[in-house]
Amino acid sequence: MLEGIVRESISSKATKALRKDGYLIANIYAKGLANINAAFKVNDFLRTVKNKDSLKFQVKVAGKTYEVVVVEYQKHPVTNELKHVDLKVVLPDVVSKYYIPVVASGTPIGLKNKGLLLISKRRLAVKCAGKDLPNSFVIDVNPLDLDDSVLVRDIPVPAGVSMVEPASVAVLGVVKAK
Repeated sequence: MLEGIVRESISSKATKALRKDGYLIANIYAKGLANINAAFKVNDFLRTVKNKDSLKFQVKVAGKTYEVVVVEYQKHPVTNELKHVDLKVVLPDVVSKYYIPVVASGTPIGLKNKGLLLISKRRLAVKCAGKDLPNSFVIDVNPLDLDDSVLVRDIPVPAGVSMVEPASVAVLGVVKAK
């Protein structure tokens, strides 16, 4: 479990001091919950996020444990160092908006015909309660040939989950290599 500290001050001077000590600045929020300004050790955070087996993971701040998902992160434009992360608390019975990753499984037929697999949407927006939150959308790309694509409406959606994206948006497809 990832453990963090509560930031007493949110001033830029205090933020710079925390970053210098190896901390990642984070905001934790949810509907009906007061925002928590927190900080985590950068290496611990990266290790936890890379080794998690589901979309949500647990963090402990100020003695309380929260199940969270990463909503957004910011990196330094030159060094690519992680600077800030927004975490949303997953509440089991509250319907909220989440971004679910898209995973392509298999090898398309179109790759043998000099095509390229193009993933245009890496994450899809959905609305669901925390208990219905899927880990990812796994899409079988084996039957795709040149100029074939998978639209949002073609993706099977679990019960209790509704898509926010328009149904006619292409998620991935096989295009001809130039």
